[in-house]
Amino acid sequence: MTETRWERMTAPELRALAERNAVVILPVAALEQHGPHLPVWTDSFIGHSVAIRAAELCADLPAVVLPPMWMGLSEHHFPFGGTISLDYATFAGVLRCVMRSLLADGFSRLMLFNSHGGNIEPLAVASREMAHEFGVPVLTTSITKVAPKEIAAALTAQPGIHHACEGETSLWLHLDPSQVRMDQIAHSVSPGNFDASGQAVTRFWSFSERAPVTGVRGDARAATPEKGKAIFEAMAAGLARELRDTSLWAKPDAVWTPGRAQGPR
Repeated sequence: MTETRWERMTAPELRALAERNAVVILPVAALEQHGPHLPVWTDSFIGHSVAIRAAELCADLPAVVLPPMWMGLSEHHFPFGGTISLDYATFAGVLRCVMRSLLADGFSRLMLFNSHGGNIEPLAVASREMAHEFGVPVLTTSITKVAPKEIAAALTAQPGIHHACEGETSLWLHLDPSQVRMDQIAHSVSPGNFDASGQAVTRFWSFSERAPVTGVRGDARAATPEKGKAIFEAMAAGLARELRDTSLWAKPDAVWTPGRAQGPR
């Protein structure tokens, strides 16, 4: 099988990929609490695994996967411990340095593949700013957005993936069941939680407010490896589909160019 992991390749091999205009995938994730039963590496492990599988599915592009960016915006998880977070300025700065490095290495197409809810809005802004600054397509999507129907169809206790829930626990059970503390799943259910995304007003909520006591949103008791396999393969296929969409890789319009205003035609 064709190697798709950046860290396993040599510099000459990567130069050859740059010459073929390879798509670079940067999994953007987190290091944060995932209840009493899942490792703090959950988002980084799952996002990286899905990205690798997607790159294998479209190796002819070709595509290459960077090691995961394991620090995101996770300050809302601090009340439960085990969490490391960046602020937005540092987060955006790291992404910008990655893009500058890729350009120096000869690459010009970047997909920021997110697997942490707290990164969604920051990535939307950062990718937009980077496209303007560097003049190359910088895409971003999240792990839950590339196959929402398939994810919903696989789950039985909740409509979508939340946090340390049926979905994420199922993914671990499929990918590496030894990492799931099965004896703690019964203690993972929060006494009450809410989905802030359904609100008309945006504000900061910590997870001690959104998922008190356990830090878990959703019901991990319904997790199975079969559900995890279905979700994993759907996510990988969904990301591969987006990577193959040539319309997404068009050069961004240079709207900040002086005199760019077109006027009436």
